[in-house]
Amino acid sequence: MQERLPRIDASIVALDASQIKSLGLLDHAAIDWGRVQRSVYLIHQNFHYEYPGPIADLRHQLVVLPPRRHGDQRRLRHQLDVSVSPVEIASRRDTFGNVVLDLRVPFVEAAIDFEAWIVVERFAIGPHRLPGAALADRRYLDPSPLTQPDEALRAVATSLRMAGDDPLPLARRINRWVFETMTYASGVTTVETNAAQALALSQGVCQDYAHIMLTLCRLCELPARYVSGHLLGEGGTHAWVDVLLPAADHPSEAVVVAFDPTNGREVGLSYVTVAIGRDYRDVAPTSGSYTASYKGQLSSQRRVGLTAVQYARQRRSLPERNVETA
Repeated sequence: MQERLPRIDASIVALDASQIKSLGLLDHAAIDWGRVQRSVYLIHQNFHYEYPGPIADLRHQLVVLPPRRHGDQRRLRHQLDVSVSPVEIASRRDTFGNVVLDLRVPFVEAAIDFEAWIVVERFAIGPHRLPGAALADRRYLDPSPLTQPDEALRAVATSLRMAGDDPLPLARRINRWVFETMTYASGVTTVETNAAQALALSQGVCQDYAHIMLTLCRLCELPARYVSGHLLGEGGTHAWVDVLLPAADHPSEAVVVAFDPTNGREVGLSYVTVAIGRDYRDVAPTSGSYTASYKGQLSSQRRVGLTAVQYARQRRSLPERNVETA
């Protein structure tokens, strides 16, 4: 069983669509994060597709809604607007527990927009825990399509492991190595670039950093999963890595420690998780197919802001246990 989060704020749940869109934002840089007990975020995403002419039978998939509950995080409200009608929308959960929206639009004349508004809250009650069986989940131990190792990655993993194989210090060394080895550069890689290719370039974006760290963790027998989400202060989707470690205080549980190799640090309350998987392919936020002889052009806008915080009376000490069911 999951430990219960505090009572849901009824005032936020009761907001209508126009009120969600008009929520005011705080300056996250002015927040004393060490004292934050609860934080509320507003996420706004817009995907705009344009086509040279009409298209038919659009079947689209969006992975933009965080699950109702993920560790210390809870989705409170959401609103999805589609600029073309009629549209059929169905919601399902994939094998990782991610929320997948399947949309079908019979006809689009020239353009279509998918616009999502989401309100999420987080609580400082970590660490995030899972049943101990998660440590043996082969999805997070075996190579995935974008985390296939080459000899260079194998050599790095061997070198990092030689300094010690205690799980948490090893995960921290991997995170630091990726951060110090890679240079952030957009336009150098694509969503199809794998970890080996990104490392050979020594350049890439957040998903490349995450793929390299995932590959090294799995080579070092540390189960790790790709995380897609948002980071306060950034305009786009961000990616980081969950490493699953044995819980020293509860042998039947695993502890999730999240790392952001792009920024060389562990993940805190300024991050919002949307989806998890083996690599980017499992969590691509937007994808689809349609009937026409030409390609469309995608442009997108994303924003995540802090809309409310509650402070504890004193800075946080040791967190309480938070156990997530599989």
